[in-house]
Amino acid sequence: MNETIRLLSRRRSLSPANLAEPGPTAAELETLLTIASRVPDHGKLAPWRFIVFEGAARERAGRIALDVKLADDRNLTEPARSAELARFAQAPLVVAVVSRAAPHVKIPEWEQVLSAGAVCMSLTIAANALGFATAWVTEWCAYDRRFATAIGLSDHERVAGFIHIGRAKVEPQDRPRPPLTEIVTAFAL
Repeated sequence: MNETIRLLSRRRSLSPANLAEPGPTAAELETLLTIASRVPDHGKLAPWRFIVFEGAARERAGRIALDVKLADDRNLTEPARSAELARFAQAPLVVAVVSRAAPHVKIPEWEQVLSAGAVCMSLTIAANALGFATAWVTEWCAYDRRFATAIGLSDHERVAGFIHIGRAKVEPQDRPRPPLTEIVTAFAL
């Protein structure tokens, strides 16, 4: 089995709580983002961009998440408050992949969205290839306009995923995968 197939067959997600320091160096991060941006991109639109959360920026993003939650519920429990504050601080690095998909005269918006998803997956695979563990998550803040605006998204932009990157604290466990017999059909006339 070749090295790429071996990597893909063993790739697993870990929750952000199971990701530890050290995170990628500046050079490794540049490599990861360069590789992630080499996805299929019909029309060469680059219908995505990155927001990098490192160091104190992770805590600032958690504070924004907490503030949005508190605007909805002033009686948020202390554990819920702590969870929001830690939302972006568990892994050493979080990269938001932002979809900039928009109407275009030739390129369907759906293809642009798919390209942003491919960026998320390429970033995840590249990080795993460098020996890191990852979690591609969205959760409520990816869909909340107040949060999106606070972290710098334009009205037409959406978070495709927050990619949490760090070193594995625990051995990733596999999850059940659907048997191919349940998900594959052969087209026949």
